[in-house]
Amino acid sequence: MKKRKCQNIAADHLREYSSIYLFVVVLFLMGVIFGAVIVNSLSFTQKEDLFYYLSQFFGQAASGEAAGAKDLFVQSFLHNSKLIGLIWLLGISIIGLPVILVLLFIKGMTVGFTVGFLVNQMQWNGFLLSFVSILPQNLVIIPVYIIMAAMSLTFSLKMIRNQFIKRLNQPVMPMFFRYCFSFLAAVAVVAAAAGVEAFISPAFLKAVIQSMN
Repeated sequence: MKKRKCQNIAADHLREYSSIYLFVVVLFLMGVIFGAVIVNSLSFTQKEDLFYYLSQFFGQAASGEAAGAKDLFVQSFLHNSKLIGLIWLLGISIIGLPVILVLLFIKGMTVGFTVGFLVNQMQWNGFLLSFVSILPQNLVIIPVYIIMAAMSLTFSLKMIRNQFIKRLNQPVMPMFFRYCFSFLAAVAVVAAAAGVEAFISPAFLKAVIQSMN
């Protein structure tokens, strides 16, 4: 019964704010496309410099000289947790709505640029490398960014309605507790994504690089 109740609450939330979730997904996809397009605007020298550093990283990954799994896990977890936490705080601040959208767009742009650059420089091999090194953890972490951004927007909008439309006043604390729970759940998923990035993706990447050589 408790599980069914949670599912009903989630379904009602998605139905009520489906337009916001759609907007957030489209914004993220626009960032991905923009990041991929930026690759074509780089000069030949810039591409050569980036590819040189990228080749060094792939060489270290193939030889096992890259950062240890534990260090990689900590770095990934802290980086993504800070960004998720910032989005969460901006949702409370109300005035941070535009910044939330900018952060989500930048996240999409980063993913699009990375994949676009690998494909641009290495064609099929670049696609394969991005598939094993970028896709696994992002399949977990990208939905977290999208959901947290949408929930931050909805929470801010509710706070704005409470502030300026008194006749629609709703209790703040229940909303805030649900908002806090969503952040804790997001951090737990971020930890899972960091585990994938630290322990699974490097093994796939090493296998692919060695097969290319």
